[in-house]
Amino acid sequence: MHEKEGDQMNLFEKILSSTSIFKNRDVLRHSYTPEFLPHREEQISQLVELLSPLLKGGAPSNIFIYGKSGTGKTATVKLVMKNLDEVSKKVNETIIVHYLNCEIIDTAYRVLATIARKLGKNVPMTGWPTDQVYEEVKNAIESTGAKMVIVLDEIDKLVKRAEEALYSLTRMNSDLSSPRICLIGISNNLKFKSFLDARILSSLSEEELVFPPYNAEQLEDILKQRAEMAFNDGVLEDGVIQLCAAIAAQEHGDARKALDLLRVSAEIAEREGDNKVRIKHVRKAVKKIETDYMLETVRTLPLQTKILLYSMSLLAESMEKFTTGEVYCVYKKLCSKIGVEALTQRRVSDLISELDSLGIINSVVVSKGRYGRTREIKVDSDIEALKRALEEDYRLQELKKYEDETRKTLKLGIFES
Repeated sequence: MHEKEGDQMNLFEKILSSTSIFKNRDVLRHSYTPEFLPHREEQISQLVELLSPLLKGGAPSNIFIYGKSGTGKTATVKLVMKNLDEVSKKVNETIIVHYLNCEIIDTAYRVLATIARKLGKNVPMTGWPTDQVYEEVKNAIESTGAKMVIVLDEIDKLVKRAEEALYSLTRMNSDLSSPRICLIGISNNLKFKSFLDARILSSLSEEELVFPPYNAEQLEDILKQRAEMAFNDGVLEDGVIQLCAAIAAQEHGDARKALDLLRVSAEIAEREGDNKVRIKHVRKAVKKIETDYMLETVRTLPLQTKILLYSMSLLAESMEKFTTGEVYCVYKKLCSKIGVEALTQRRVSDLISELDSLGIINSVVVSKGRYGRTREIKVDSDIEALKRALEEDYRLQELKKYEDETRKTLKLGIFES
């Protein structure tokens, strides 16, 4: 019997009436900085000590912070900066903290323009000569008498794309009447300094902090702290936190991975209508996160690599393993269909190695006796999801027309180009 129109349940009422697992899911996100960071007391103490001259009339050295992804670098810096801002107001010191993500703000102009804006200068984000923006920043710092801490997160991206910005910032103290700028660079790349220009290296008088990876026990403590804030009481099955911590510990002690696993596990449990987060939900979350990461990686690949991967996805539909030669023949056919010049087999072999290192495919070099050696390839990813991600690129949508023709060729075992 159908419900009357007036008695129909709102589409969202079912969700509102269901038991919520989360109390505050935002505390499991990377952007959240807790008041206390477990197992980073030593690094916090070192950073506070290095920045202490700011409160005593001096200017600290520049600081570079290294460590793999998910080792608490950004969270530690943000926590210390928050405390520095609070205490500077108590002692009447004007200290301006400016945080920049160099993945997003990646040109010398934009770096200087955002700093100028932070200092109250109405500088457009494009259009002026970079030297003029530099002068605006310098004059603003000089006129306000402020000290400034500039945090450059993912600083290695700035070096690759806008080294001039880093040079400008390192020389600014020598252009001011007294040193007023402290740079804090954060990088996942321990060899970051080896890429720096000699001019920049000579301008730096830096201190270094290295953040070690977390072990499984430390990750457990981090997850327990966040879980208390994130979930309602009693919703986590025994062993869920320990499993999330153990999996993340295998991935270089990445706290971000551990937090993502716990959050996604809970979201899966919620979607399934379960009132508890269970071990089975963690297992599902592992697969979902791996697939999501793989698809995001695929979307950013260059066109030639996408065509190559599309060729492998077609081969994988009819055979579990295939060789470089077989892949190359299909790849050449697909290139000709959409008017793209095919790469050499040697270059394609290099691209296959790159896809292997990304974990999208699995390839093993095998001996064929007197016929030499070849590479056996297997697609480890969800083939349908992989193809959907590839077909998001309008240039590859044209290849759908030739799928059936290619499949027939593969069934007949005709690999000649």
